[in-house]
Amino acid sequence: MSPPPATVTELLTVLAARELAGRRIVFAGIGLPTLAASLAALTVAADMEVIYESGVTGAHPIGLPTTISDSILVTGAEAVLPMPQLFGYVIQGQRIDTGFLGAAQIDRHGSLNSTLIGGSYARPEHRLPGSGGAIEVMAHAREVFVVMRRHTPQTLVDRLDFVTSPAPGGGRQATGRGVTRLITPLGVLTREDDELVLSAVNPGVDVAQIRSATGWPLKAAATISDAEPPTAEELRVLREVLDPGRLYLR
Repeated sequence: MSPPPATVTELLTVLAARELAGRRIVFAGIGLPTLAASLAALTVAADMEVIYESGVTGAHPIGLPTTISDSILVTGAEAVLPMPQLFGYVIQGQRIDTGFLGAAQIDRHGSLNSTLIGGSYARPEHRLPGSGGAIEVMAHAREVFVVMRRHTPQTLVDRLDFVTSPAPGGGRQATGRGVTRLITPLGVLTREDDELVLSAVNPGVDVAQIRSATGWPLKAAATISDAEPPTAEELRVLREVLDPGRLYLR
């Protein structure tokens, strides 16, 4: 019997994990980035070293961490660093190949909002967790991947409700390239000339649908590929090995 079709979360996780193939040192953010990094380590990136904001560097956990500060990350890790050393030597020291982040909103240039939705800073409609290490990762990682659970004109926006993590450029000092990949339920956007453009379409989706769900006039890459759906083996690893309790796969 074939496995049940992939959920949106499973599709996002698989597509994000595939993007980590060949990456060496990855900063994993909270939520889906943590799950995708765990899947990549078991499938396409066996030599990858994962760094977490909690100070764990070179994590090799024996199971799926529930948070970025889960004690399971410490066992087998290369090191656990205090915050000043993590941010000063590792992140600002430009030792991150790929930063892997989430956000509530993103604009066409790759700036992120993870602070608030609607209203003012003093009285927002929704208060969000804030930057964490994202602003330093954005400025100093060689590239940044972002995964988002929703692709709507309210999440991919022409103007952010709040700029939490600005993209490099515009006179800001930075050593990294900013967001180079955006993975959403509809497709994958990649960076071209300081703007995110459509480069891959997810199964069952067309270009017109993606453009109508984007809050700016979305350009397309010269070649747009069709994303391959998750394989039975990728779904098995996700469902039976990594997250049988469906902590992340809700």
